[in-house]
Amino acid sequence: MTLQSLVRLSLDRPTCAVCVLGTETVVDLQGCAPAGCKFFKIDATPGVVFDINCRPAKKSPSDTCRWLLESGVEMTVRMKAPSSSLNDQKIRISYIGSKSSPVQALLYLTGVKISLDVDTGRKGRVKPSNGKIDKRNWTWGPCGQGAILLVNCDKDNPESSTVDAEQENVTNSKDLNDMSLMILSTQAPKNFFNQHKLILHVSKFEMDKVRVFQAEREEEIPSKYKMILGPNQPSHTLTVLNSHQESIFYVEGLAFPDADFSGLISFTVSLMDVSNLPVPEAPLFEDTVVFRVAPWIMTPNTQDPQEVYVCRIYGNKNFVESVTALAKKAKCKLTICPKEENRDDRWIQDEMELGYTQAPHKVFPVVFDSPRNRELQNFPIKRVLGPDFGYVTKIANESLVCDLDSFGNLEVSPPVTVGGKEYPLGRILIGNSSYPSDQSREMLKVLQDFLFAQKVQAPVRLFSDWLHVGHVDEFLSFVPAQDGKGFRLLLASPSVCYKLFEEKQKEGHGDAKMFEGLSSQGIENKTIKEILSDKTLQEHNQYAKSCIDWNREILKRELGLTEQDIIDIPQLFHLKMEMKAKALFPDMVNMLVLGKHLGIPKPFGPIINGQCCLEEKIRALLEPLGLECTFIDDFFKYHLNSGDVHCGTNVRRKPFPFKWWNMMP
Repeated sequence: MTLQSLVRLSLDRPTCAVCVLGTETVVDLQGCAPAGCKFFKIDATPGVVFDINCRPAKKSPSDTCRWLLESGVEMTVRMKAPSSSLNDQKIRISYIGSKSSPVQALLYLTGVKISLDVDTGRKGRVKPSNGKIDKRNWTWGPCGQGAILLVNCDKDNPESSTVDAEQENVTNSKDLNDMSLMILSTQAPKNFFNQHKLILHVSKFEMDKVRVFQAEREEEIPSKYKMILGPNQPSHTLTVLNSHQESIFYVEGLAFPDADFSGLISFTVSLMDVSNLPVPEAPLFEDTVVFRVAPWIMTPNTQDPQEVYVCRIYGNKNFVESVTALAKKAKCKLTICPKEENRDDRWIQDEMELGYTQAPHKVFPVVFDSPRNRELQNFPIKRVLGPDFGYVTKIANESLVCDLDSFGNLEVSPPVTVGGKEYPLGRILIGNSSYPSDQSREMLKVLQDFLFAQKVQAPVRLFSDWLHVGHVDEFLSFVPAQDGKGFRLLLASPSVCYKLFEEKQKEGHGDAKMFEGLSSQGIENKTIKEILSDKTLQEHNQYAKSCIDWNREILKRELGLTEQDIIDIPQLFHLKMEMKAKALFPDMVNMLVLGKHLGIPKPFGPIINGQCCLEEKIRALLEPLGLECTFIDDFFKYHLNSGDVHCGTNVRRKPFPFKWWNMMP
C-alpha cells in the first residue's frame, strides 16, 4: 500500500482531504497540538480506518483510549469504500493537557477510487490491482510482474504503404488487437470532478516511443479512436462524466528497445486539486503503471519451419525446383520472389532476417530488413510486411555499409545453458573483425546496438572478417538432433577434408577429380593427389583452420558446448582477393535446414565407386541423427558468385514456446 500526501491539521477550522482507496494518508498529529498537551484521543466514523504507528504504541496509564503525544507518534488513515457524498467521513482528534480543557481538530475525508491498471500479471487480461502490488516496477522471471507492449509494426490496412504505428489513425479492429489495454477505474461522489481533474501522462523522454488511443463516444457507441498521448503529446486531461466510470485506453509501441531506449515506458494518472484557481493546481495523488516493449526475437534452425523464401532468377530453375521439393517434404509454405522484383539479386538471406515479437495477448512474425539495400531492398516491406506480419529496419549511412551488415552474418544458436546460466531463446551470433584496422570490417554499430538492446538473446561476437564475404554462415550452422542438447553445431573443417582425401588416396583413388561432370571455363578439375600436394592450398587452409578454431573455442565457451556437440564438416578454402578466404567447392555448412530435411550445397567432390566421397561423408555424419540429406546443385548461379544454398534462401520459423518475460537476462 502506497502513501499519499501528508495532511496537516488545524485547530481553527476543519481540514478537508481526499483519500484514494488502496492508499494511506499520513496525518500530522504534532503540528497543531497546543502547548502542554500530553495525550490525544481519536474518534472516527465507521468508513475510516486509522492506525497509530508508534513502536511500541504508548497509551495513557489511566485511559486505554488515550495515546501519549510524544515524538515519533504518527497516524495513518485509509478508507473502506468510496464516499457517497463530499466530506461524508470524519475524524476528530482531541488534544488533552493536564490542566486545560480538551482542544479538538476535525478532519473531513472524501473517499474516491482511482486505479490505473494493465496486464501486470502477464495473463492476457487486465485485473484490478487493489493496491496489493507495486505497479511502478517491471521485473523479469516466472514470478515477475509488469505489462508487455508490442511495437505495432505490422500493416492491417492493405491500402497503406507503411506500418500501423506510422499511420495517423487506428486502422480497424485488427489494429486494436495489436495494442495492449490500459484501464482507468474511477468512483467518486457527484460533483467531485468540479474541483478536481485527472491527467494521464508519460515522460517527454518516452513520448516518441508510444501512442495511446481512446474511443470517442457517440451515444455510447465507439465511433473512432483519438490519440491522446504520443509524440509531442506527453499529457492529456481526462473527461470523467460519471461518478462510477471505467475508461479504456489502447496502447501501442512505436520502437523496439535500442541503445537509447531501455524498452520501459511508464504511464501515470495524477489527481489534481483545481479548487483554488487561478492559484496553480496541486497534485493530490498519482498512480503509475509500467510496460516493457516486447523485443524482436530470432529463431534458430532447430525451430520448426513454416515458410521458405527463394528468388527466381534467370538460369536457376533447377535450384528453385529443388528448394520447392524440399519445402514440400517439410510441409512448408513457399514464397518465390519473381525476377522482375529481385532484378537478379538472389541473396534473400542477406536481405532480411525473420523473427517475431510476443506479448501475452498476441504473437506475430517480424521481418528485420538489413541495410544492404540492393535490388531486393523493397521485398521485405512490399511483400513480407502485412496483417500480423511486422517490419523493422535500422537506418544507416550507405557509405558505411559493408558485407558484414548483410544478414548471412547474423545467426542464432538453439537454447543453451552456460555455467548454470540459461539462455532459453539461444544466443545471437554476429561476425566481426578480430581487431580494428584500416582494412578490417565490422557490423554497423546501429545493428549491434539494436541486437544487444533486445536483452533476451545475449549476442556473441565471432571472427568472420577472414572470409571474402565475411559471414558466419560460411563456416557454421546448427541442425536438430534427438539426443544430447537437442542439436549439433556444424563447423567447416579443412582438417577433416584433408583427412578424408588422404584416406581415399591411400585406398588408390588419388586420381579421382573434383567437379567431375562440370564443364566450364575457369573450373579446375584437380585430382585428390593434386589437392594434397598443393603447398599453397595447404597454407591457405591452415590459415582458415586457425580462424575456425578461434571461433570454435569462443562458441564452446559462450554456448557451453563440448566437442561431442560439434560435428566437423569437410570443407576447403582458398585465399583470393585481398587475401580473404572463399570456399574452394560449394560450402556444405551453408545449408537450408527444414526440420529433419537438409538442403546441402552439392559439393561435386571426387566420384569413388559411383559415389561423391564428400556427399558420402556428410551422410555418414548427419543421417545417424535422423536427418535426411538432399544435395542441391547451386554451383554456377550461387557458388561461383560467392554464396550457397543458405545465402539464397530464407525461412520463417515457429516462435519459441518459452515466453521471453519468464527468463532472467
